[in-house]
Amino acid sequence: MTLLRLALATGILLLPGAVVARALGLRGASVTLAWSLVLLFGALAVTFVVGASLTLTLVLLLGTGVAALRFARRAPRPERLPGRRWVLGVGTVLGVLLWYVAGEIGGDGLFHLARVRKLEAFDSLSLDVVNEFADGGLHPGYAFPLWHGFLALVARVSFLDPADVVLHEASVLVPLAILVAYEAGYALFRRVGPAVAVACAAVAVTALAPGHGGAYTALGLPATASRQLLVPAALALALAYVERPTRALLGSTAAAGLALAVIHPTYAIFLWLPFAGFLVVRTLVARAEAKRIAAALAALVLPAAAFLAWLLPVVRSTVSHAPGKDELQRAFEQYAGQLDVFSPTSYRVAPEVFGRAGAVPVAALLLVPLAGLALRRRWAAYVLGGFLTVAGVLLVPLLFVPFSDLVSISQSRRAAGFWPLAFAFAGGLTVLAALLRTLVLPAALVGGIALQRLYPGEFSYRLEDGGPALVTWLAVGGSVAALALGLVLLKHKLRLERPALAGWAAALFVLPIAIHGAANWTPSPGRSPSPLTPGLVEVLRKDVPEGAVVYSDLETSYRIAAYAPVYVAAAPPSHVADTVENLPYMRREATIRFFETGDLAIPRDAGADWLVLDRSRYDLAPRLEQVYADGRYTLYRLP
Repeated sequence: MTLLRLALATGILLLPGAVVARALGLRGASVTLAWSLVLLFGALAVTFVVGASLTLTLVLLLGTGVAALRFARRAPRPERLPGRRWVLGVGTVLGVLLWYVAGEIGGDGLFHLARVRKLEAFDSLSLDVVNEFADGGLHPGYAFPLWHGFLALVARVSFLDPADVVLHEASVLVPLAILVAYEAGYALFRRVGPAVAVACAAVAVTALAPGHGGAYTALGLPATASRQLLVPAALALALAYVERPTRALLGSTAAAGLALAVIHPTYAIFLWLPFAGFLVVRTLVARAEAKRIAAALAALVLPAAAFLAWLLPVVRSTVSHAPGKDELQRAFEQYAGQLDVFSPTSYRVAPEVFGRAGAVPVAALLLVPLAGLALRRRWAAYVLGGFLTVAGVLLVPLLFVPFSDLVSISQSRRAAGFWPLAFAFAGGLTVLAALLRTLVLPAALVGGIALQRLYPGEFSYRLEDGGPALVTWLAVGGSVAALALGLVLLKHKLRLERPALAGWAAALFVLPIAIHGAANWTPSPGRSPSPLTPGLVEVLRKDVPEGAVVYSDLETSYRIAAYAPVYVAAAPPSHVADTVENLPYMRREATIRFFETGDLAIPRDAGADWLVLDRSRYDLAPRLEQVYADGRYTLYRLP
């Protein structure tokens, strides 16, 4: 029943975007998602300006859809994407299966749940209202809570608690994620077989190779949603425009680029890198397309750049932006294994990062040079240009250091996930299918078994071994040679026959990875249940006023903010933006002093109205009015 309510609520919120897309003569998951989020962005902006509640946001969103209906009825009927129903069906099955491995909310999920809860609960909304601290500042990555607003509206429409939405919305979004990956593949290859291979690669890397549902269990969170939904959606629209340039597709590409930048700003920048490489290589091969690719890139860049310009003051207030010596050292220690550090002014992403996600990335790296045999094809230019651009920025310290100063080391290392992995995998199999014909099928199965045994992937936060560095360097050298050779032999055209075999080969390659994923289809052991007792949560929601400041230790505060619409005075620094307003390390030191001394002046100076003590960890007995107590927690009122 909960899954059905989530699906209906999500469908209602996506409906206005579908109507606008229909009015533009377009159809598909990518364009629907892009316009739905842009319409929501406008509705939320109005809500924040007038200080209203989510009710106004919902009215504006649905009202826009109703207004677009008259235009949608007059628009020509767009063509259907072949194979979309099968892809959607597979995604729906996977979404249902994902429900059983959702587990618990943990890590960054609590941070995002706190923001969703405030948006859903408060009657007077603003950009600052979702912060963890009443006296804190905006988070540079989530300054405008667009995705949080989407989840809060899902909770409002479905009449579910925000915790249920954050935990289980992924089951509804998984079919959409697989469909937009398929749409991106079809937009680039214009064939069903390679598009299926793209979708197979996306599912294998994201959900099957890691086990326990992989990153799909976090699809309700902004970072994962932007990576798995908005990035392929924006690519699908941009590539569709290159194939068939229309104003509707160009505007939709701009909408997707804007939505991506608002939800996760650095990911918008990362998307520009491979697309810029695509422009360069395609210009060398087919200059007539350069203007169209440049226009698509501009559509991705310009609206996003306008938002990033508004965001710049927030970014500049962050310690990780243009970091000093202490911040650099902290980053080097935190991301040990993911970086090759030669000196404080010379470092890069470790080449092992490119293949760390297992068999599919390693295979894709090995297959990248095969794109040189099909350089006349558009997909080959995207694979070679995109890979060499991303690899160049991340593996050359002279480029990576200023890039990290711009977006922070915490983010810059993530750009390794934006090389065209799935497209290289699909394109390589397409070339092999033309060369080997039906022999590509047993070869793919054997290759999948061998690489899954040799490189099952490493998915822990800290990188120990990663993928084979040699394969990354071979891919770089092979790509340079393939590009040069392809330009020399440009007049010789390889006939890529039987592209459908690429889809079947991808399925066979992924089969052993799927068996591994099925054998480990259990909730992640890394997420422990919340220690907050139901009684404490209930009293925090009913007896503590919304927006009050509750003081407690770091871990308890972090969970209190997630499960009740209140502010806290401190939280674990790893889950707080280190800005001049938040000062998470100073707040941590003050909290440590309080629990060492019991000095009530410390929570009072922090503006706290309430105090929660975890008696299993701290032996304090403040002389305060006790409002609630159970076997573990005590709630006091601070006069």
